[in-house]
Amino acid sequence: MTLRHSTTRRFVRTVVTALVIMLPATACGQTTPSRPSDLPAPAIPREFRAVWVATVDNMDWPSRSGLSTAAQQRELLAILDTLVALRMNAVVLQVRPAADAFYDSKLEPWSSYLTGEMGRAPSPYYDPLAFAITEAHKRGLELHAWINPYRAQYSARRPASQTHISRTNPDLVSQYGPYLWMDPGRAEVRAHTEKVVADLVTRYDLDGIHMDDYFYPYKEIVRGRELDFPDAATYAAYRRGGGTLSRDDWRRHNVDQLVQELGGQIHRIKPWVRFGISPFGIWRPGNPPSVRGLDQYTELYADARRWLREGWVDYFTPQLYWAIDRPNQSYPVLLRWWQEQNLHGRHLWPGNYTSKVGMRGSGHWSVDEVIDQIRATRAQEGATGNVHFSMEVFMKNADGLNDRLRRDVYQSPALVPATPWLDRRVPAAPIVTPRSDPSSGDVVLDLALGAGELPPWLWVIRSRSESGWTTEIVPGTAHTRRVAVRGAPLPELHVTAINRVGTSSAETRVLPRR
Repeated sequence: MTLRHSTTRRFVRTVVTALVIMLPATACGQTTPSRPSDLPAPAIPREFRAVWVATVDNMDWPSRSGLSTAAQQRELLAILDTLVALRMNAVVLQVRPAADAFYDSKLEPWSSYLTGEMGRAPSPYYDPLAFAITEAHKRGLELHAWINPYRAQYSARRPASQTHISRTNPDLVSQYGPYLWMDPGRAEVRAHTEKVVADLVTRYDLDGIHMDDYFYPYKEIVRGRELDFPDAATYAAYRRGGGTLSRDDWRRHNVDQLVQELGGQIHRIKPWVRFGISPFGIWRPGNPPSVRGLDQYTELYADARRWLREGWVDYFTPQLYWAIDRPNQSYPVLLRWWQEQNLHGRHLWPGNYTSKVGMRGSGHWSVDEVIDQIRATRAQEGATGNVHFSMEVFMKNADGLNDRLRRDVYQSPALVPATPWLDRRVPAAPIVTPRSDPSSGDVVLDLALGAGELPPWLWVIRSRSESGWTTEIVPGTAHTRRVAVRGAPLPELHVTAINRVGTSSAETRVLPRR
């Protein structure tokens, strides 16, 4: 124990006297201790709460292409502030919709969804991804960069810039239905995607890299005929080179290689950056037995179960876009099956089609459906969060969705679950020094870690008063925090530091001197 009295010549009218104690931050029940130092604060919830912010075709942001820099930034700040108000803790921002960039890249052109013309930078210039990361982190939100690994253009009718891969390496790109698509069978395509991801992870302070469900494309039907993906020449070259896999197995192997190599590459560059994938929600019909629907294994050539069973990802977000009572695609039935495949204990954060609340007609969901799905996730052992598609429904607060979430399931803040397999170190307990502000009668906490310690990602400040506990989650860049006491006695405070993989330090307690 260390007794610290803070009395300065400037603060002669107000003196803070506190007892600072450092103790392990063990979990506990809700029992109120008989003395302030009996027990640590109640455990704070651990739950990933995120929303996909889609930029392709200006779905969520920016609202239209060609907006001014100031307008783009205002819209993005409104999104981030809405997430904070909803007590979310992460944003999954689409930064590479189709071999283009929502950031300053020397590898791919500026996205046309930003400025209206592929390759044209925002004016006045800014880097949207750098801006988004800075503003998200200011608010204590993680930012995961969402990429599409193979789609080269969302609409083949849009003009491509001279620096787009369809112009610089046209032999790697084919038209498939309305899209341009890179050929996953070409080693150069895999190398290009990995180079793009390495550039993102190296240059930006990201918390995660996130891939969606587009690997080989969903089947296109033209005049009643199913189009085959145009990779016959690539497969023939593979066979001439001694390859023995069937074409379907070869296609799956191509995707497997990318998934396995990306995870390793990301962690070599920055070990704390998590790698996640959000595949289609059904692996194969009949798995589990009641499930029917699209077979991603044979149609998208995505062996998503293998990626999870092998532990190639840090988190897994199957798109469980069906209602709880849907007989052949039941949300909790599929969630339980995916958890049974989770042999390495990776994070399981299912995706929810929350935008159905904003739909009309047969596709409409009630808010109760979304809330029940969140509760079903919490009831499934091993599932620790949800990712909602997409941001537009929250910006409209459709059917009072935001109000119900805050009232029924997101009443208090939550920390992202820790990822200890990426970093086993435990942060040091915070050094907390209370001092007085004579102008307001409040207490200011000076927050620090010891010399040589890595900066924290977050501070968690728990305050205990006669009415109970309150929790505040503060960005780790903050060095001070004001406690509004207005001259009243300092409440009991418990402060912990959280590192980049979510691991918590021991508690430092600031107790009023009695």
